[in-house]
Amino acid sequence: MNDKDVTKELEDKLKAGKEHFASELTKLRTGRAHPSMVEGVMVEAYGVQTPMIQLATITTPEPQLIQISPFDPGTMKDIADSIRKNESLGLNPVDDGRVIRIQIPPLTTERRQQIVKQLGEKQEEAMIALRKARHEAQDTINAAKKDKSISEDDAKRVQKQVDDAVNAAKTDIETTSKEKEAEILKV
Repeated sequence: MNDKDVTKELEDKLKAGKEHFASELTKLRTGRAHPSMVEGVMVEAYGVQTPMIQLATITTPEPQLIQISPFDPGTMKDIADSIRKNESLGLNPVDDGRVIRIQIPPLTTERRQQIVKQLGEKQEEAMIALRKARHEAQDTINAAKKDKSISEDDAKRVQKQVDDAVNAAKTDIETTSKEKEAEILKV
């Protein structure tokens, strides 16, 4: 076991956790239309659950409008139904036979609070991923210490590096979360 291997593996896991958190944040509504709000919605098309991004082009021609142009017009009803049934979105799509339009209503105070709550849940998921990565790194260090492949001093040094990296990632996630919360609550 090499201490560089442990820190490199940890950094990769922390980076992946932060990137996942950032991608989850793009799915939260902030009062402006954004294609990522509906990209991941699963649609029952051709007998298989498929992400919407694989079935249509999603654009935002106006700040309060999402426009979905299905590649196959036959999937239009399935796409509209999937959006309508997704309660976390709270959107009502309208199709004109060629494209689906979703008017993004202004957020109410109650809805903003619900979105902030969702943000908190996503932040907690990210923190759990960080703790898991830290725990795995600690287990690797302890196993190496037990096998006597690293000294006690080296183990403590690597443990400090692990803790510092996890704390830095935690701070990044908390900062990003606070910024997103401010954006959501801004009227």
